[in-house]
Parts: sequence; C-alpha cells; structure tokens
Amino acid sequence: MSQQSSTVVDAAVAAFRRGEPILVHDAADREGETDLVYPAHAVDTDAVARLRNDAGGLICVALSDQIAASWSLPFAQDTVDHPAATDHELTYDERSSFSLTVNHRETFTGITDADRALTISRLGEAARAPDTTEFAAEFRAPGHVHLLRAAPELLGDRQGHTELAVAVAIAADQPAATVVCEMLDDETGGALSPTDARAYADRNGLVYVEGSELVARLA
Repeated sequence: MSQQSSTVVDAAVAAFRRGEPILVHDAADREGETDLVYPAHAVDTDAVARLRNDAGGLICVALSDQIAASWSLPFAQDTVDHPAATDHELTYDERSSFSLTVNHRETFTGITDADRALTISRLGEAARAPDTTEFAAEFRAPGHVHLLRAAPELLGDRQGHTELAVAVAIAADQPAATVVCEMLDDETGGALSPTDARAYADRNGLVYVEGSELVARLA
C-alpha cells in the first residue's frame, strides 16, 4: 500500500472514531457505487436527513456476523417462503447481505427522520454489548430500517459495502454497527461517479476512500 493510501485509511478510521461519516467506493468491477457511511450509534435526525437528501439510496444498518448471530438475525432470502426468493443471480456478488427490516419499539410509524434515527442509534448502542440485548424486546419486525449481515470473515470473505463499513468500525474500536447508503446522481438517476463523490467529500470536509485501500490495510 502506498503512503498516500495508508494516510487515507488512517483518516477514515480516525473520522469514524470521532463519529463522523465517510465515503466508501467499493470497486469499479463490483457495484461501482459510493456509499455514505456512518457509525450507527452516532446517527441523529440531521444524519438521516443528510442520508436521504445527499445520498438518496437505501438507508441500511450493517452488522458484523457475530452481532447478527447473537441476535439470531437470518438472511432474508432464507426466511422468505416465496418463489421470488429463489434462484438469485447477482451480477456483482454471490449473495445479498439483507436480513430483517426493523423499527425500535419506541417509534411511531418508523419512517420519519426522528424515528429512523432512534432505531439506528439504538442498534448502534446495543451493538456495544449484543449478548446483553434482548433484541425482540427492543426492536420489532418488519420495520423501516434494513439490516445487513456481514460475512463471517469480513473482507476475507466478501468485499461489499457491508464488510468494508464494519471493518472500518472495528479498526476504529467502535461497535460493529454502521449505516450505509448509496450516493445517487440526481441528473442521471444512477450511481454517483467516483469523481463527483470525491468532489462532494472535498466540499463537505469528509474522507473519501476506495474499497481496495481498505482491503489492503484492514483485511
């Protein structure tokens, strides 16, 4: 890894340690998308509004495999008893990371910025000590926050945004619960280009990091 790449990874980890968001581009030959990524415990209503307005994709909480296992969270594909859940052929990966959708039990509809911030931040706090959390007593399903379950060996198994984000959280000594949301282009409706994502990061004083840089350092 070059010194410049190492510096960028260090900056991304440091930002996460401070509870700040970062931008992560997975790879041109994978999804080719940049996600706006937050530590889940640091998410508030302003963060949810930023994810909606500046990113625009699906707001998800990525959890480590160990945390998901402690809460008995399945992969959604394994639980849906419908023909649509069979024969998945993803062009960018072998499988999807989607698990349940949840709301915190103190939310109302679950979709407002305040409700989603509550669900997300409580997931992040619960991830500090997952074995002491009675998941079903605190969260209900279905809900408005999508949960993602990372691969057991993280970047050694899979190099999607789920694993990249969780790896950064672990490197930053933070709970292995992160928010990921794809950045979309308002003009084209497609994924925001890496060039435009870098420009957004620069305008907003955020760290932009390539997935390959994270893999080289954190895998």
